[in-house]
Formats: sequence, structure tokens, C-alpha cells
Amino acid sequence: MADAKRDYYEVLGVAKDVDEATLKKAYRNVAKKYHPDMNPGDAEAEKKFKEASEAYAVLSDPEKRRQYDQFGHAAFDPSSGGAGGFGGFDFSGVDFSDIFGDIFGDLFGGGGRRTRGQGPRKGASIQRNIRISFEEAIFGCEKELELVLKDPCPKCAGTGAKPGTKPETCTKCGGKGQVVYTQQSFFGTVQNVQTCPDCHGTGQVIKEKCPDCSGTGYIATKKKISVTIPAGIDDGQSVRIREKGEPGINGGARGDLLVGVIVSRHPIFQRQDVHIFSTVPISFAQAALGAEIRVKTVDGEVLYNVKSGTKTDTKVRLKGKGVPSLRNPQLRGDHYVTLVIQTPERLSSEAKEALRRFDELCGNTLKPIDGTAKTAKDKKKGF
Repeated sequence: MADAKRDYYEVLGVAKDVDEATLKKAYRNVAKKYHPDMNPGDAEAEKKFKEASEAYAVLSDPEKRRQYDQFGHAAFDPSSGGAGGFGGFDFSGVDFSDIFGDIFGDLFGGGGRRTRGQGPRKGASIQRNIRISFEEAIFGCEKELELVLKDPCPKCAGTGAKPGTKPETCTKCGGKGQVVYTQQSFFGTVQNVQTCPDCHGTGQVIKEKCPDCSGTGYIATKKKISVTIPAGIDDGQSVRIREKGEPGINGGARGDLLVGVIVSRHPIFQRQDVHIFSTVPISFAQAALGAEIRVKTVDGEVLYNVKSGTKTDTKVRLKGKGVPSLRNPQLRGDHYVTLVIQTPERLSSEAKEALRRFDELCGNTLKPIDGTAKTAKDKKKGF
């Protein structure tokens, strides 16, 4: 007993109201996945490929699709007179050429019916990394980068041919840079366009190569490139320098130089976006009585007045002492400082006696600690 046929829409993985473009895309994906050339000797894959082709042949035809939607597979029962195709199915009138042109292009690397122009093309970009200090990232700097770049060979003027000779038209592709191959499929002959293997798509071959550049047309030389690092750049970001990459093809512009920035860590400061964070220790006396302290920032030391009764982990903001914005260097973030009360680890006998006397003067009493959980409102205080 023959296996029951699957629903055509299910075979292609589409809904019943699928439009023509989506239907074609779905069939192309299934056909490519199960194509016999991609699955040599796999009978199950070949079966699914034929099943998908049959489904597309029906659903891509408006009249056949209407009949199928009304009568199902019975509308195309081979016993009713249909002939040819896979398993008696009639494929006449179905145009698979554009789809199989693309599929064979993907399978064999030729790009199907698509062609590559031989006009000017931009050269490849070059990626290099550079390390800078924390302060250099904040305020910007100038750096020099040494790298090897290709330039047109002065001896052959970039042609690659020995002086007195010139490149000749490729006989294999006739100067087109492409060759056309044919591939037999289940539906006939399909043309496949590939880059010419002899001239590599240039349309020309060099029989006598330039001795200086060995026929490449380029000479590699060391060069020093000045790199401007903008103020506010962050670790992992890049600076693009136009036309400092590989030479273009057929007269195209040079590629770009992409300089990746690695920012060194700072022993005191941490950065988050345009803000800077640091921790400053203060003594118990400074916290209790208040004091003027010096706080280090990227702009140098600034004076800050600690209020009397300051608690440990108090956070203060130094406005405008953060990182300049990359988009607008006139705008800067803030510097947030956490004040931490430091308990002395070593005390002289005089200091110990003074501390005991201080404790007695304070009544030797402490406020009880409130053990209740902080509310969301409490947690928002400080910033």
C-alpha cells in the first residue's frame, strides 16, 4: 500500500494564505536542503526533494492551487490521466529556472544567474589595536601606529607586468572575468556563472611579471600613521581612519584602517559610561567633626568639605568631573566619591588613653541598631 501523501503546505512549511514570494523562498530553502547533489546516495533526501518540487509545482500555479484547495490530492490523481514528472506527476509549464539557477550557484560557488561587475571596488579594511592610559581615554591624545601598507609598484605602475609589456586579455573568459558552466538537474540544463579561474575575475593575465612586485602590482612598505584618539573614548571602541587600508581593485578607493582602543586600568578610578567612581578614606574625627579634605580627580586634586556627623559609605557627587561625551566634548559626566571611615589599626598608649577618655565623655552609650529591612525609598537615598 502506497504511503499517504503529505499536505503540500505542510511539505513546504507555509500557511495556506502564503503569498507568491514567501512560497518561492520556502521552496528554495527546502530544495537546497534536500537536493541530491547535497545528499549523494541519500534516498530519503531525494524523496523529500521530489515531494517539495511536486508541492511547489501545484501551489505556484494559481489554477492548480485553487483545484488543490478544493479537492486536495484527488485533483491530480495519476489514475485520472496525468503523466510524466516524478511518480506520474505532470511538471509541464512549471518554471524552475530562476530558482535552480540560484541553488546551483550556491552549491557550486558560481552565484547562479547573478554576475559580478568588473568595475572599481573598494579595498579591504585593516584592523589594528592600540593601548592607551585611563587619562588619555578621558582627555584624548595623539598616537603613532606603525604598520605595513601596500602601494602601487613604481616600476610597473601597478599593472604587475614587466616594463615594456602589458597584461593580455584572458583567453579562457574573453576578458569578461567570468565563465559559464552547465549543470544537469532533474529539470534539464542549468547555467552556472563562476569567476574565471585563470584571471581571477580581472579579465586579464600577466605572462611576463614585474620583477619588483612579482606580478602583484603592489609593493609593501612600513608606514607611520598618526591616530587621533578623541576625548571620552571607552575601552573596546574603535577609531576609523579613511583610506588607510588595502588598495582598491580596478581603480577603487583604498579600504579603511580600524584602530581598536584598549584602555588600561586605573589604580584609583573606575569608569561607567561618562561617570567616574572612587573611594576616599577619612578618619573618625573628620567624620564626626567635619573637615576639609583633598579628593583626587582626573583634573587634579579638589577640596571638599566633609559635613560633621558623616557616616561611613556616604556618597558625594563632584559635578562635571567625569568623562567628556564623545558626541559633545563640552558635556561631562560626574565623579562619585564614597567616603569610608577608617578605623586605626595601631594606636599609641596616649592615643588609647585619649580614646577611652573620649568614650567616657560620650557617656559610653550607643544608639541601638534598627534591624528592620530598608524600604525601597530608603535604598534610593544617596544618588
